[in-house]
Amino acid sequence: MGLLDAILGRSKPVRPDFDQLFAVPSAALTLQAATGFTPTGRGSVCFAGVEGGGFARLQKDVRELLDADTERGGIPVEFSRDTYGYTWLLATHPADDTAGLVNDLHAVNTLLQDGGFGPHLLCSLIGFRATESTDGRSLALVYLYKRGTFYPFAPLPGDAEKRDNQLELQVRGTLGDDLRVEKDLSRWFPVWGAPGL
Repeated sequence: MGLLDAILGRSKPVRPDFDQLFAVPSAALTLQAATGFTPTGRGSVCFAGVEGGGFARLQKDVRELLDADTERGGIPVEFSRDTYGYTWLLATHPADDTAGLVNDLHAVNTLLQDGGFGPHLLCSLIGFRATESTDGRSLALVYLYKRGTFYPFAPLPGDAEKRDNQLELQVRGTLGDDLRVEKDLSRWFPVWGAPGL
């Protein structure tokens, strides 16, 4: 960052640190002990869709890499598009294999970054469910690439797009020592209907 940038108030964007994802398995243990939410084994990566042969080849490489264990009982990855045109990749593992899920999400992020599509990465999320609740309460830990931070997203059960802000703030306090939590609450974007939630 140069002197002119400092004078004009411009800042350098934070370089994505995909290794932050490796802190999620231990954070999941802290989260379970404090709130009763346990991993679902589902996680996803969201990126802006790109057209063209290079991206199609990269998407094929990602699918081949993550589907390599389907013959041994692994669940194939799923690609989908949301109503805003973003592409989601959903990876599924056994609920007790958060480390394996994180490895897959990290591999996808790295392949996209190394393939030149890093600027198109938006977020990754790891899904959780309340173990002692029958109302289907869910929670996601969302990693923002451009900020290098996590935030909790807790949609309330039902069709209305409402959030459990109290739970989100509780999770922020609980995981402050485990994860780099986003301080700016205006960056805690809702991810309604995201695969993996």
